Amino acid sequence: MSDDIADAIKGASLTRDAMRSDEETGAQDLFASARADYERIIGVLYARGYYAGSISILLDGREAAGIEPMDAPQTIGRIDIRVLPGPRFTFARAAIGPLAGGTQLPSGYRQGETAGSGTIIAAARAGVDAWREDGHAKAAVRHQQITANHRTETVSSDIVLDPGPEAHFGILHARGNQRLRTERLLEIAGYPTGRRYTPERIEEVRARLRRTGIFSSVTLVEADKLRDGDLLDGDLTVVEERRRRMGAGIEYGSSEGLTLSAYWLHRNLLGGGERLRWDAEISGIGGTTGGTDYSLGVRLDRPATFSPDTSAFVTSTVARTHEEDYTQDAYSVGVGLAHIFNERLSGQVAIQYDWQKVTDDSGDTIYRQISWPSFLLWDNRDNVFDAKRGYYGRVGATPFYGLGDSTGSGMQLTSDLRAYKAFGAEGRFVLAGRAQIGGVFGPSLEKTPRDYLFYSGGGGTVRGQPYQSLGVRVLENGTLKTGGGRFAAFSAEFRAGLTESIGVVAFYDAGYVGTDDYFNDSGEWQSGAGVGLRYATPIGPIRLDLAGPVSGSTGDGAQIYLGIGQAF
Repeated sequence: MSDDIADAIKGASLTRDAMRSDEETGAQDLFASARADYERIIGVLYARGYYAGSISILLDGREAAGIEPMDAPQTIGRIDIRVLPGPRFTFARAAIGPLAGGTQLPSGYRQGETAGSGTIIAAARAGVDAWREDGHAKAAVRHQQITANHRTETVSSDIVLDPGPEAHFGILHARGNQRLRTERLLEIAGYPTGRRYTPERIEEVRARLRRTGIFSSVTLVEADKLRDGDLLDGDLTVVEERRRRMGAGIEYGSSEGLTLSAYWLHRNLLGGGERLRWDAEISGIGGTTGGTDYSLGVRLDRPATFSPDTSAFVTSTVARTHEEDYTQDAYSVGVGLAHIFNERLSGQVAIQYDWQKVTDDSGDTIYRQISWPSFLLWDNRDNVFDAKRGYYGRVGATPFYGLGDSTGSGMQLTSDLRAYKAFGAEGRFVLAGRAQIGGVFGPSLEKTPRDYLFYSGGGGTVRGQPYQSLGVRVLENGTLKTGGGRFAAFSAEFRAGLTESIGVVAFYDAGYVGTDDYFNDSGEWQSGAGVGLRYATPIGPIRLDLAGPVSGSTGDGAQIYLGIGQAF
């Protein structure tokens, strides 16, 4: 017997598991496990093409299959499991049909290949699934005949499929909702009534309902039979989540200081699936650059506006910022639309009024503008908080029109691109890279709102350099420090898992800020490097990084960063 079959049999045996258990197992349980093992071991043999095997399970010398349940032994001292797999059978015939166009059958389902039962099942499933993908919702196996010839050690397999009629979506029957109005539930679900059936559209309905956050459970099943010949109805059962939720966060950087954040969320505010969220943050507590910053924001989202995958929102933010070179009071209010194109791609566009009062070495300046912030987001990471594989890309464009003489008009462009590659046993090692590029085009720096300008340094750009330590100098004598009109930052990390819970990280970051061009004399580079420790938790790894400056004129000794989740 080959090692792979022996290992598979050991893994399938309930008796072996019971005998190896640290807990004491009674004779009745061992007897039941032994009787169940016959079928389980036969399944292992059939799956690998062995149809002439023999199985013997002896309980103190007696065959377990021959012992009547009423005569089960009171004690069991010895158990012997003996398996002779016999010859491996091959396909003499491997037929299936009719097949939908493009059906991908298992490569092993053909004459001369090993006739494993799993291959036969996979072939039947592939045939049915292909018809379902082609719109035949009730495709099924009409008939199958599997014959094993022990003289020739071959198997003849004939599978006849019944595609059934091409189906179209009918109506959705919903229940379980209590606070959410039924008509809004159906709008959010977006059941594609009248459209040709595909399994992907059923998954889209489930995904829409889950991402609202309103439900703790979503169950959507297809009707057993087609209605009126070709209409497929759906049965939806939901269980609603609690309406309110709160959360908090904490981060620390030696130059940025302590950041405390909290949010309050209300699901289904008005009975139509609306989501109200308040966010508050206090940052810069005990920091060495600037002072303490405050912000308060509110956003109201309404799902299924104009289409099941489009949400409308209203948002407003008020903030006070104390930076090293300026103080700002700001307010904004806007409305917009967010759209989910697919499970990986989403986007958002809004129109917003912004007001800022900036106090710096040049005095007080009022900025007022109408802006149109928008972005596209692609995300196929395997884990948002601790990615090991995949890509992330966010590209943003914010055109703005200045109101008044102090504010110019133009556009801010930003991009944040990340990639992750795992290698080694179980993805123990990870290479992660990040590139951030931004620019403001149109107005001079003096007429550009500070929120649109760029700085480098700190946990979000270059670790090891003080927070927002790299900007540019303006005015004739170069005395006024401000953000730059061009920005680039690059980060690379090597992550290694020491245990299931503990990991270490080595990283290098570099950032550039320029006045009006990339990588010329108008700007300056800075860089930093360091090491970190990660401790895995259910909500993401706890992050502790220690970094120092490598190049640039802004270095100020070692910097410490503490937070939840990877740095990027």
